[in-house]
Amino acid sequence: MILAEWLYEAGIGEERAALVEDGAIVEARIEPERETARAGAIIGAKLSEITAGGRCGKLTIDNGEEALIEPAPTGVTEGASLFVKIARERIVENWGVKLAKAKHRPEADEARAALSLRQQLSATGHSVRDLASHHPDTLEEAGWYELLEQARSGVVRFSGGALRISLTPAMTVIDVDGALPPAELAVAGARAGGGAIRRFGIAGSIGIDLPTLEAKGDRQAAAAALDETLPRPFERTAVNGFGFLQIVRRHARPSLLELAQSGDAGFATCALLRRAERSKGKGDRTISAHPAIIGYLENKPEWLAALERRLGAGVKLQSHPAIALHSGEISATHP
Repeated sequence: MILAEWLYEAGIGEERAALVEDGAIVEARIEPERETARAGAIIGAKLSEITAGGRCGKLTIDNGEEALIEPAPTGVTEGASLFVKIARERIVENWGVKLAKAKHRPEADEARAALSLRQQLSATGHSVRDLASHHPDTLEEAGWYELLEQARSGVVRFSGGALRISLTPAMTVIDVDGALPPAELAVAGARAGGGAIRRFGIAGSIGIDLPTLEAKGDRQAAAAALDETLPRPFERTAVNGFGFLQIVRRHARPSLLELAQSGDAGFATCALLRRAERSKGKGDRTISAHPAIIGYLENKPEWLAALERRLGAGVKLQSHPAIALHSGEISATHP
């Protein structure tokens, strides 16, 4: 058995990493370049409003972002300055935005940046290997692009069935479907569901809809399969007679599904830039992509400059409405 190892890339527009065990990705992280507050950061803020009968409040933090604070800090009046720790980052969803959540830190006397993704990986105890675009594409060999496609579609296939993962305002729902006998499908689906939760960093309230199971032993076997696959900490219910199991995990940052399905062209743009810096050929490169991608890149000249430095060549952009958002083509002057 090969020990698990983090593969890390300082990409253009994002950091990315995957924990690889026996040649497969068991956990993945993407840290987009952004101006919003990161989980774990201690940052100055002003208490702009106390709501819900004094139980919680709203902040304006020093980067201009709004955030929620719960419980409301005692002894702090509206308009007063304070330090807070970001407990959950701002999350963009198709139906709106979930504001960041913060906790009061009365003992803090200065701001402190959150740990970088690279620092977080080092703290896990696993070895970390830094990759570059001129290295062999070890990340892709482990299934990186398949992982991104699963995050975009929400469909994860396993032997004997498939998961269909749906983001809803209340929870992430994982539906298990397949042709196996119900008891076997429940165990296989619970195991696949636990693996997907870990791999994509799904957190918050999660529901897994397994086949209906009448026998208590079958329900317990499915729950045990999940427990074997998904590392603690998390809380869960038992599998009920309808085959439903609920899990709660601490929600500190967007999952890969939330990033991929947010509707923001930035996720697709960074994935295309990763392909571009590994493109074959000589001479200038031409990126042909959906207008949303081209528009995003035109507003990020520093990203294009970084790509040109890594390639040692110029980059031209071509907009093609017929190309899907998550596709795109890269061609070289001399293939």
